[in-house]
Amino acid sequence: MNKLSRKTVYKNRWMQVHEDAVRFPDGSEGIYGLVDKPDFALIIPRHDDGRFQLVEQYRYPVGGRYWEFPQGSWEGVLNANLEQVALGELEEETGFKATSLTKLGHLFEAYGFSNQGFDVFLAEGLTPAEVSRENTEQDMVTAAFTRAEITDMIRSGDIKDAPTVAALGLLSMSE
Repeated sequence: MNKLSRKTVYKNRWMQVHEDAVRFPDGSEGIYGLVDKPDFALIIPRHDDGRFQLVEQYRYPVGGRYWEFPQGSWEGVLNANLEQVALGELEEETGFKATSLTKLGHLFEAYGFSNQGFDVFLAEGLTPAEVSRENTEQDMVTAAFTRAEITDMIRSGDIKDAPTVAALGLLSMSE
């Protein structure tokens, strides 16, 4: 598939939405919608006792509160170092610092319509720090759970975040 032209139909500080005119391999033409967002970091914070620190917040697009691993990006910093983003988001959202950060892999969130990807990091050696959430995260809560509890939360629908479930799969493959 070849891009013939691009029209940006929406833009804010978090994303751009493009409509590309494309030519398919058979020569026919069409359009393709693309959500352009910066990559983000997802952090799997593992305590020394094996429990994992999750956050829960209201997610406006789906109208509900769900548990997930801490994650985020720095919208105002182009090409931000995702390892630094991971350490910052961990402290900001959970109130913990990590002495060890291991990159487990890079995944795409929804590559059928978006170019956004994310690096998955395992954070260990957690020590208490200061929570410093953004205004949009003021309703966020955090708690630690065992792997069995997290699995049950996925089954029950308390965790529906695809990056969280995929990151747990990456962790399982790395152990």
